[in-house]
Amino acid sequence: MKIHQNIRHFAAKKALTMPVVGDIATEKLVDLHVRVFGDRADDEYREEREPHMEAFFECTFDTYVQALEEGFTEAEAREITHIQANFDFYNHGWTEMMEFPASELEPHYERYESFFERYNIDIANPLGDFRTREIPEAPSTPERLDEPEHPHAEGGFADDVYVEGEDGELRVGGQDEPDDVDVEVAPGLQDVDAEVDDGDETEA
Repeated sequence: MKIHQNIRHFAAKKALTMPVVGDIATEKLVDLHVRVFGDRADDEYREEREPHMEAFFECTFDTYVQALEEGFTEAEAREITHIQANFDFYNHGWTEMMEFPASELEPHYERYESFFERYNIDIANPLGDFRTREIPEAPSTPERLDEPEHPHAEGGFADDVYVEGEDGELRVGGQDEPDDVDVEVAPGLQDVDAEVDDGDETEA
């Protein structure tokens, strides 16, 4: 898959693995992902899909943190969660929201097969063991699978994680993580201090 990576992604990684701040970061990043992928849906479907996406994405952040704990890079861990999302989009026939063509579902699964098998994740069951909350149902558009259109998908990147940096360069595997990352650079965390309970002794 081809994904982007910049300092904000590393800041989000740091935030998601911190006590207290991690919960705030998850909420902010879920909102961001619902907005981004919701904008890819046709206007008539967007609102009815949002509760499903919100719950689904919340679970994928647990996947992300687990993948990091198992030694995957930031880019790999994030790609794993995006693959989960694309499995879900495919299952619902939401092909206009997919990031890679339906023909590349299997190759993407196979690259992380050992991880996916460990947590009972597959194309038909995108969350596997990370389905830790109720996921609201959302109407499907299965007819779109007959002749899928993927206006936001980029094919040809199924054999590895391809990362485009802010300089426009495409790197296989991702960039080196910066030594010093300010957590407030993460999306939605500019005012994080105001949202952390002053009475909580956990250092943010």
